[in-house]
Amino acid sequence: MIVVTGGAGFIGSALIWALNKRGFDDILVVDRFLEGEKWLNLRNLNIYDYMDKEIFRQKIHGGRLPARPEVIFHLGACSATTETDMGYLMDNNYNYTRELASFSLERDIRFIYASSAATYGAGEEGYDDNEEQLSRLKPLNKYAYSKHLFDIHAQKNDWLKQIAGLKYFNVYGPHEYHKGDMRSVIHKSFGQAKKDGEIRLFKSHREGIEHGMQKRDFLYVKDAVEMTLFFMENTDVSGIFNVGRGKARSFADLAENVFKTMNLPENIVYFDMPEEIRDRYQYYTEANIEKIRAAGFDGELHSLEAGVEDYIKTYLFKDEPYLKVNNSGK
Repeated sequence: MIVVTGGAGFIGSALIWALNKRGFDDILVVDRFLEGEKWLNLRNLNIYDYMDKEIFRQKIHGGRLPARPEVIFHLGACSATTETDMGYLMDNNYNYTRELASFSLERDIRFIYASSAATYGAGEEGYDDNEEQLSRLKPLNKYAYSKHLFDIHAQKNDWLKQIAGLKYFNVYGPHEYHKGDMRSVIHKSFGQAKKDGEIRLFKSHREGIEHGMQKRDFLYVKDAVEMTLFFMENTDVSGIFNVGRGKARSFADLAENVFKTMNLPENIVYFDMPEEIRDRYQYYTEANIEKIRAAGFDGELHSLEAGVEDYIKTYLFKDEPYLKVNNSGK
């Protein structure tokens, strides 16, 4: 059995799609369904069972899972960088991960969890996944700190020799539709261009950086899940790893590619960044992926151009833009 927490979410459901393609369907999805449409992410996928997150946590505390998993992918978290309830973030992101990691280690279960590139803060220490620099990182928001704190806890308890923590950068692609304001800029841009013929981007409020020249490491979700599955297939590889494209691209580049793929004239409108986030905004991120490459991951990654084209043409232009396991990998 494979457990995927956050399995109905963005990366979680895409991971299940990739597992299904490999022939795995004995999958326990752990998540929490409220009033949204997140359940649609699972509709075309094959799973064994579903369990509410709180029931799962209770069973973990009592050591009463119905079967021993071979691997636990812990992707469930509150990923909203604007969340203000620190108590909620600490319980949902830090405590939950700590409990599940301890449960897995005690039973020799492979544990792979989602950290975040947000833990790098403004990038003062760079974006190198060398574990020696963990204690020097300065996250910019509460979400990032709640993720960073577990990385530190795992390091202090010597867990990183047995588990894998993945620092996902700016992942985009199918199944992010339920994420509201936390959707990728690519998905938001597609909707704006389709509706209004324009794409709206933040102005730069930093001297020396032009509007639209803020840069991110954009990673297509199909690549993100291949990089994630590398750690299931290589159980001797453990530690903290960046999961990114390894190449920073500007938001202007992104918008240009959206317009080009949609066959629309370029029309970017820049607007002021809200004051409340200006001091906590990352102007540049770029994953150093030498460590995962050195560990043996040799998969080819989509360029921004190729990822945007596949996302828009294969999914967003279609009436039912969800991943399926019976359509030659589309």
